[in-house]
Amino acid sequence: MTTSARQRITEAVISWPGVTAGTGRRGEWSFSVGKRELGHLHGDHAAHFSFPKQLWTQLVERGQITDHPAFPGRIGLGARRIENDADVRDVIDLLRLNYERLATQPVAEHAA
Repeated sequence: MTTSARQRITEAVISWPGVTAGTGRRGEWSFSVGKRELGHLHGDHAAHFSFPKQLWTQLVERGQITDHPAFPGRIGLGARRIENDADVRDVIDLLRLNYERLATQPVAEHAA
């Protein structure tokens, strides 16, 4: 039996201290630390993230993320297709970037 991309990503990400996973408001599979979302999955095929402008720009330039399909051209919102094992590893790494950034900062710095 093959483990799905979502299952493999979830297993890795929920092993980090304070991370939870569950169904979000729009049916997406969301990863959070406290009230902060690290990113979310749509099935086994796509991951969506939010990054600060400078980091987002670097990730786009390196080809690690593309525009969010619902918000093309909106700086900060990114997407990553999941098609193979390398993509699964890359999605985990992108979620880790947000984890390391968000898990150590006070909530007030992330208020919208």
